[in-house]
Amino acid sequence: MSQEASAGNQPPTIYDVARAAGVSIASVSRVLNDQGNPRADTRQRVLAAVAELGFVPDGAARALSARLKEVVGVIVRRPQWLDGSLFTDEDENLQFPDMINRGMEIVAQRHGFDLLIRSVDLDEANAGSRIFALARKSDGIILHDRVLDPDQLDRLARQLPVVTLAGLPTATTANVHGDNDSGMRAVARHLIHDHGYRTLAYLAGHEGSPDSITRGRALADEARSAGVTLQAGDAWQGGYQAAGGAAAIERLIAAGTRLPRAIVCANDQSAIGVLHALAQHGISVPGDVAVTGFDDMPVARHLRPQLTSVRQSIQDLGATAFETLYSMICGDGSGVRGQDIALPTQLVRRRSCGCDPQLLVPRNAQEAG
Repeated sequence: MSQEASAGNQPPTIYDVARAAGVSIASVSRVLNDQGNPRADTRQRVLAAVAELGFVPDGAARALSARLKEVVGVIVRRPQWLDGSLFTDEDENLQFPDMINRGMEIVAQRHGFDLLIRSVDLDEANAGSRIFALARKSDGIILHDRVLDPDQLDRLARQLPVVTLAGLPTATTANVHGDNDSGMRAVARHLIHDHGYRTLAYLAGHEGSPDSITRGRALADEARSAGVTLQAGDAWQGGYQAAGGAAAIERLIAAGTRLPRAIVCANDQSAIGVLHALAQHGISVPGDVAVTGFDDMPVARHLRPQLTSVRQSIQDLGATAFETLYSMICGDGSGVRGQDIALPTQLVRRRSCGCDPQLLVPRNAQEAG
């Protein structure tokens, strides 16, 4: 028996075998129960770990094998696309959730799991029933954004493990997100203190999105502390899409609203729409209005002007969400349930905020106002 197992006076478990062999619980189960067609090297590593640890399969281990579907359900919230919209292609092809899902996919393959992805509309009336139907086909569920009300989420989490992205943790679920607060505070301090801008606006994401709300609050806190004017509210609701960002600017200009010195967008996609709408009206960025995003998607560095943004490792969000869920599926999950896991963010300064593209330092603090 291994020293680790002996030290705790506990017999080795199927989880110990998986760790020792460097494979998933599902792979151990397939080898032990002679199911599927595991690779020869996988079989060899599992059997070697079994021998080394002195593992004896019990009824619980075999029951685990019988229960596992090796499938994780992923729910993505998407808006309805307006055919013919100027930004339809951009909004379909620059989807933040798809980049997160790629991170999940890489880790899922490593563990021998498949992803079953289902989209629900922002305001879909029967989203709950569709999510619960997917749960019956899955070992666990990952939810993008807030797609269930608290009672529905609690009921789902009592049926199987659940991890949320851009949500809020509960006693039975875990949540994974970027460090929205510190990322947005870095943007605010840069605009206010480095550039000297005294009027800002926050173009928000989906109404009720915890990520958008946290970013907005952090920006408001920094603006209040510095005595800076911040425009926000219904008129500045963007919705996370390029089309929404452009539409918000068009509405504001049509209403005769005086634009602030800097527009802080909840994400990069909405910033793309803002940049386009401002250019259509001959408003210079960053000369007249500075613009920033959040996420630092690859396209941000190819825009004109290049977009100042907050970088978060988007694929790592997906990978972390899957690893967290996997620990809940194949373990007791006591170490992760209730956790709010925040991944680090970093401000990336480019031309759109007014920084010199060569030196990456503020150029026009004296012009701010």
